[in-house]
Amino acid sequence: MLLHLQNILTAEELRAARTTLQAASWIDGSSTAGQQALNVKNNQQLPQDGEASRSLRALVLGALNRHALFFSAALPKKIFNPLFNRYGGSTNHYGKHVDGAVLHSRASGERVRSDVSCTLFLSEPGEYDGGELVIDDTYGSQRIKLPAGDMVIYPGTSVHGVAPVTRGERLASFFWVESMVRSDEQRRLLFDLDMNLLKLRQRDGESELAVALSGTYHNLLRMWATT
Repeated sequence: MLLHLQNILTAEELRAARTTLQAASWIDGSSTAGQQALNVKNNQQLPQDGEASRSLRALVLGALNRHALFFSAALPKKIFNPLFNRYGGSTNHYGKHVDGAVLHSRASGERVRSDVSCTLFLSEPGEYDGGELVIDDTYGSQRIKLPAGDMVIYPGTSVHGVAPVTRGERLASFFWVESMVRSDEQRRLLFDLDMNLLKLRQRDGESELAVALSGTYHNLLRMWATT
């Protein structure tokens, strides 16, 4: 499931994040790449153990914790500590690759299975040319460039990359989710059911039908979830 989530960050949070990122020191992104990505990763990244990364991680995780649509779509069991990258100048692209299946977080020491990949955009689309997140999925190649503060989530199994930035600077946060429901197909069914239940409740209130379908949702989640 590929899904655009709006307004992950408030305007105030976005300003704070941008201020921190503009003042931060960056390192070569390829220094953190796995073997597959080593030859195609050409960007900059914040050091994971720096003060800037620590404060920005707390900001992003706090925002995710209050975003009901993110929870419904991803059903998070673990969230890999958010990372931060910059594209521009001579370090301006990331070739096609697939993320590692299990990632080790330096911040928490946890190993996180990458069921769901997440990119939170921190630059406005008009601030840079190029820089689209390019995701190959069932319906072809999707080119994604979202407003600052918005996020896209997509299956961790997807081939994806970042198109060259030819003007300006692209800032983003990226991370992965290990979901309570491992199957993307099952997560999609649960999300569709949850969204239709929301519409039903908005129209009819807590009707007998809404209660029955809510029971179906939770019974499916009970069947498929691992906690």
